[in-house]
Amino acid sequence: MTDVIVIGGGAAGMMAALSAAERGRSATLLERNAKVGRKLYITGKGRCNVTNDCSVQEVLQNVPRNPKFLTSAVTRFPPEAVKAFFEGLGVPLKTERGSRVFPVSDKAADIVDALFYALRRRGVELVQDRAEELLTDGAGRVAGVRGERGTYPARRVILATGGASYPLTGSSGDGYRLAAGAGHTIVTPQPSLVPLEAEGGDCARMQGLSLRNVAVKVKNQKNKVVYAEQGELLFTHFGLSGPLILSASAHMRDFARDRYRVFIDLKPALDEETLDQRILREFGENANRAFHNVLERLLPRLMIPVVVERSGIPGEIQANSVTRAQRRRLLDVLKGFRVDIAGPRPIEEAIVTSGGIKVSEVDPHTMASKKTPGLYLAGEVLDVDAYTGGFNLQIAWSTGRAAGLGAAESLEEAEGANGHGL
Repeated sequence: MTDVIVIGGGAAGMMAALSAAERGRSATLLERNAKVGRKLYITGKGRCNVTNDCSVQEVLQNVPRNPKFLTSAVTRFPPEAVKAFFEGLGVPLKTERGSRVFPVSDKAADIVDALFYALRRRGVELVQDRAEELLTDGAGRVAGVRGERGTYPARRVILATGGASYPLTGSSGDGYRLAAGAGHTIVTPQPSLVPLEAEGGDCARMQGLSLRNVAVKVKNQKNKVVYAEQGELLFTHFGLSGPLILSASAHMRDFARDRYRVFIDLKPALDEETLDQRILREFGENANRAFHNVLERLLPRLMIPVVVERSGIPGEIQANSVTRAQRRRLLDVLKGFRVDIAGPRPIEEAIVTSGGIKVSEVDPHTMASKKTPGLYLAGEVLDVDAYTGGFNLQIAWSTGRAAGLGAAESLEEAEGANGHGL
C-alpha cells in the first residue's frame, strides 16, 4: 500500500506527488497518458508560461472565480517560490512583457523534463492507468483507486485530473465524475480562455489573417467595457482567436444572459486626428487611384473588401472624390472595427475550464475534501480559473503543493496520534 496516490500527471498532480514525497511519503502517480505533462507541452504556445512574476495579491486579482479560496495556497507557494523551485531543478527562467515567466530556452519540454526527473529522484512511482473509481473503507474514508488495469490501495488520494479542456491531452472530465461519486457538488464546467464565434460572415472572409499590435475593447449589452487590451488576434472561419481574444473571453462570463461586442482599433498608435491626416495624405498622393487600391497602404489585403463595405464608400471611386463625411465613416471603421459575438467555441477548444468542484467543500489550507476523509483535490478540477499570463499554472502549482503537503501532514498527525496512521 502506498501512502499517497495522485490521479493525474499534469502540473498540479506532479507538484502534489513531489510535495508528498519531499515529506518522506511513498507516492504513486496515476496518469492515463504514456507521458506526464501532456498539457504543459502546449501551454504558452509551446514555451510554457510557468507563472507570473508578481505579488500574491496580484495573482488573486487575476482570478475571477473564488480568489479568496486560493489565498492560503498561493501565499504558502507564491510566484517567487515557484520560480525558485524550477530554477532549483536546473531550469533557468526569464521574465517577459506582462511579467510572464518562461524558461530561458523557450521550451515547455524543459519544464516537463525537470518535473519528470524530480519525480524519479524522489522515488515517485509512475503508473499508466485511467482511474475509474475511488475506493473507500467501511468508515467512508478513501482507501485507494480502482483503475482500468488494476487496483491501487492508498492511505490518501489526491485528485488532480484537470478540467474538460483539451481532451486530447487527457482532460476528459473524469475528475468531476470521481469527485461527484465522493459526494462533491460540481459547478457546471464552462469554457474559459477560448476562441469566440462571431455573427455574420466577415471574419470567415478574412480567415487566416493575423493582426499584431491592435487594441481591443469588449462591451456588454449595457455598453459597459468589460475588457480592454492591446496585442495580437486572428480571424478564423468561425470568428476570432489569438492571445488577445483568449484573454478577452475570460471576461465574458455570462453568454446565457448577456451579449458581447468586440471593437478592434486597427491603428491604436494614432489618435483620430492623426489618422485622418494620414488618410488625407494617402488620398492626396494617390488622388486618381481607386479608393480600394489606396487602402492597400493602410490595411492588410484580406481586410480591404470588408472595410470598403463597412465604410459605405464605393470601392472604385477615385480617392480625391471621397467626401469628408465618407472619410469620417472610414475613420469609425478603422478605430472601432466591430465584431458581434455569438458565443464561445466548445469547451474542448478552451485552454482552461471554468467551473468544477465547489470550493466551499474543500479545505483551502490543505485542499482536503470536507466530504470524504483522506481525499484531496488540486488544480483545474476545482472551481477556480484565472486570466492569461501564467496565473492558471500558478494556481496548479500552489494547490498541488498544498494538497501534497496536506496529505503528508495528515498522515504524520495520524501516526503521531495512534502510531499506525489510520
